[in-house]
Order: sequence, then C-alpha cells, then structure tokens
Amino acid sequence: MNAFPWGPATGVGSMPGGDAREAAKTVAGSFEDFPHLPELPARGPGADMIGRTIGLLVEMYAHVEPSGWRISDRPGRDTRRARSWLGEDLDALEEFIQGYEGPLKVQAVGPWTLAAALELRSGEAAIGDPGAVRDLAGSLAEGLRSHLADVRRRVPGAQVLLQLDEPSLTAVLRGQIRTASGYRTHRAVDRQVVEGMLRDVIGVSEEPVTVHSCAPDVPFALLRRAGVAGVSFDFGLLTERDEEQIGEAVEDGTKLFAGVVPSTDAPLSDPAGSVMGVRTLWRRLGLNPGTLTESVVITPSCGLAGASPAYARAALAHCVRAARSLADNPE
Repeated sequence: MNAFPWGPATGVGSMPGGDAREAAKTVAGSFEDFPHLPELPARGPGADMIGRTIGLLVEMYAHVEPSGWRISDRPGRDTRRARSWLGEDLDALEEFIQGYEGPLKVQAVGPWTLAAALELRSGEAAIGDPGAVRDLAGSLAEGLRSHLADVRRRVPGAQVLLQLDEPSLTAVLRGQIRTASGYRTHRAVDRQVVEGMLRDVIGVSEEPVTVHSCAPDVPFALLRRAGVAGVSFDFGLLTERDEEQIGEAVEDGTKLFAGVVPSTDAPLSDPAGSVMGVRTLWRRLGLNPGTLTESVVITPSCGLAGASPAYARAALAHCVRAARSLADNPE
C-alpha cells in the first residue's frame, strides 16, 4: 500500500457550474500529479452526491421525492439522468488526461451516509432497517467494483484511488439521524457493525481507499481499523480531542487529506500561511517535520461547488502551491 504514488495535492470532488468539459479541464490543468473526477451538483438531482452514487447501484433504483431520494422498483428518469451525467463526466476527464500515468481519485458516497439519506418505500431512512442497509451496501460494493474497472479501462495508466464520502458517519454512530417525522432519531448503530460494513465496501478496490468527512469529530481510529489508507477532512474543524487520534494515524502510515484552502470565495493567504496550521500541529504532536510531505495531501475544504468558477480555479492552484511550500519548508 505504501507504494501507491500519492500526489501532493488534489480536490475533494465537487466543483461549481454544470459544464463537464470545463471542470475536467480545470482539474487536469491544476492537479497534474493527482487529478480527480469532478462532480457538478449544480446540474440538479442525479448530479448531487447521493443521486450520483445511486446511479452506480446494482439492481437497486431510486427516484426523487420532495423529501429526497426514495427506493424504486425499476430505473426511472432520475436514475438514468444520474448515469448519463456520470458518463459525461468520465468522457470529459478521459479527454483531458489522455495518456496520464499516476494516481487518479474518484468519489462515491459511503454505505452509512447513503443509508442515512436514502428513503425506503415507507418514507423512513434505510438506516433504520439493518436488512435494507446490508442490501444497500452489497449493491454499492458491486456497483463500485464495476465503476472502478470502467475508470481503469478509460485511463489505463492510472492507479485509481476510491474516496468514500461519509459526512453522516458521526451522526450515524451517535444516533443523530432524524426519523421522517423529525420528532425522534434513529438508534445509534453499533461501532463494530459500522466498521465491518465499511471494511466490506473498502474491500472492492485493489488500490487504497480513503474516506472523506466534512463533519466535526471524524472517527479516525474506527476508519483506520476498517482499513482506510487515508482520511480526508476539513482542517479547520479539528479540535484538541482529535489530535491524539491524528498522531496515531500518522505513525500508522495513514495519509491525511487536509482541507486547508477555503472552499467559498475568500481572500487566499500566501501558500505558506495556508499550511501553517499543519506545521504547528506536527510540532505539537512531536512528529518529525520530515514526514510531513509523505503524510499529508493538501485539498480545499468541503463545499467548492458553492464557489464562483474563477475562485474554484484559484483555490485548486493555491492547493498545489501550498503543498509545494510544505515540501520546501517542512519546519
């Protein structure tokens, strides 16, 4: 796993606008060493992260209700649209990274966030039905296996890294997912069950898998036990409580995808200023500064889809410069 050619910086996933070719061109031009497949949620249902992942499921379908995505008996317009947009995004990326060799990241929603968001026919979230969650995770695993194979066929020189987006994971573990009525919450899911199902889905990939969460209190230790090779998070949400887990993760060889560049239009500091917090954390944890560049990948924070296209381009370029600053001056 250590032989994976991690790049110094990459994106989280989502980008502003609705033009697949423009987004792919921006990503390919910004991240020459670690591009990712852009997601364009502004196009509407099916381009959102839940709908996009539903389009990957095998023998499971869903449609859009006013309350969100709900299980269907057969593929309808919403599922077809999700698949069509994903195909468009892949075509565009393939065009702009022809002949590319190196790490390439693709993103999909993980099983627990998907189960928290997807409604059963009753209108309740799948998370409340353990059998439905198992079926959903199995369908997702099959769909991801096929998706990763398709990406490898399209970009034969790429080593494809799968990122599972799990922003609801902490809420699932704490029993904070609301029922349809909104008056109560679904029971907390046992940590071992959460870990086991993540491990099963992670197992579909021949390459390393990372998990991304833009929520506070990312369960770093649980994710490591489940077999992730990296954890992607918003650096600004870290608290002192997280530091011990982060130190253990680094010593265990886990990659940290640190979201340090603001995702919505804001003045960008100098590149060294963007990574100052990372350097400070390293010193506080007593870690060797020489391990910084092999342990950290620089990303924007979550939510770049809400930025202007010009700012998004500037933020991606800034991530690369910030990563270079970290490599040049780890102290």
